[in-house]
Amino acid sequence: MDREQYIKVMDFVRSKKHGISIIYITGKIITFLTALVYIITAALLVYMKDIRVIRVIAVPAAGFILLSAARAKYNAERPYEKYGFKPLFPKDTHGKSFPSRHVFSLFICAGAVSYVYPLPGIIIYIMGVMLAVIRVVAGVHFPKDVIAGALAGILCSMAGFADI
Repeated sequence: MDREQYIKVMDFVRSKKHGISIIYITGKIITFLTALVYIITAALLVYMKDIRVIRVIAVPAAGFILLSAARAKYNAERPYEKYGFKPLFPKDTHGKSFPSRHVFSLFICAGAVSYVYPLPGIIIYIMGVMLAVIRVVAGVHFPKDVIAGALAGILCSMAGFADI
């Protein structure tokens, strides 16, 4: 997206009554619900003494660390830095835009939950797509950032949760 497209989308959100609040709160709810379902999944596995808990914890942790390191090294500009506009959400982070760690986290958590409970995992994947759209609409990520975050989460899940 270019500057004009971001401005047009953000102006549309701003023109709606409570538009920014709805987008912001929806993103927070999606993130909270994903974390909650992931934690409950891990806790249930611990309670049931299910060995899968090791993968459910280790795969997202390792993926998060690796993605964070790659992202810091690449250090890509965010849309609001490149185009000089104010994002819909309060954000003053510089760089570290590619890939989106928020979207990656939802997709890797979706993979972890799907490994144990497929239906809630599928719901989290859908919420991950919603969050990706929110992050772009808010002007804090480029589409390539969220696509790369989602793909990284899916690929890490495929590698980490494949039956050996």
